[in-house]
Amino acid sequence: MNDRRFNVLLSFAALVIVFIFAGFLFTLVVQSLPAAKQEGAAFLYGSEWNPVTTRFGALPFIIGTLMTSAIALVIAIPLSLSAGIVMGEYVNSGWVRSVLNTLINVLASIPSVVFGLWGIEVVIPLVRKLALLVGAPPYGAGILSASLVLAIMIIPYMSSMTREALVNVPAGLREGAFALGLTKQEVVTGIALPFAKKSIFAGILLSLGRALGETMAVTMLIGNATRIPKSLFSLGNTLASVIASQFNEAASEVHRSAMMGLALILLVITMIAGWFGRTLMSKGMGAYGK
Repeated sequence: MNDRRFNVLLSFAALVIVFIFAGFLFTLVVQSLPAAKQEGAAFLYGSEWNPVTTRFGALPFIIGTLMTSAIALVIAIPLSLSAGIVMGEYVNSGWVRSVLNTLINVLASIPSVVFGLWGIEVVIPLVRKLALLVGAPPYGAGILSASLVLAIMIIPYMSSMTREALVNVPAGLREGAFALGLTKQEVVTGIALPFAKKSIFAGILLSLGRALGETMAVTMLIGNATRIPKSLFSLGNTLASVIASQFNEAASEVHRSAMMGLALILLVITMIAGWFGRTLMSKGMGAYGK
């Protein structure tokens, strides 16, 4: 009887979660219909975003979102993999591991607005100097500044998942490799990393989902320009940042509807990245050599 009640409770909780998500998705779809009817498919590929003339195209923000997330991944992956390998393979116990884990956890818990303020005071001046050196417009704020801070924000997630993937490599594989005379570096590069590669890649995709949805820090650093960015030093906007900066000041019902459409696009992109990452984690863990 207790088991039956427990199963009923679990089923009820699952139904509530499904109902909440379905209602959330339904609201976004319904609220975005006015803009979709006005713009049609041009809402996805149009480059003009002008609330005054009620013309709305999401392409600049889609490109800005993908650019900042991709650049952040390029910067974060080598740093995160290095930190994860050190914590998972070379520092298995003692105070050093404790300090590293604490630092990673603290970095992950810093509010995004604090990252944004730090970026304004430190990153933007550095990017402005770099822009002057290469002959780019010295805005300071822009795609590169937002990407750099975004990379720092996702490093804790990616490095933690890399560490966990390496820790879960069966000890028998390492012991057998050492028994054959392999060095520590050969065991890490030839045994542990190939075994954990799908889980590590899944962690990268889940970190990508985190990067895609970041709002406050990106809004403070990207420059909030409604145009397609043409370089790393260009001002821009992401799907999340334009919603944060314009939603409360919507000039018309269609303007508000267009931003609900941006939220729906962001949800779909994030869900695809998250689903792909979780699929790899559930099916790919332990798939050595595949």
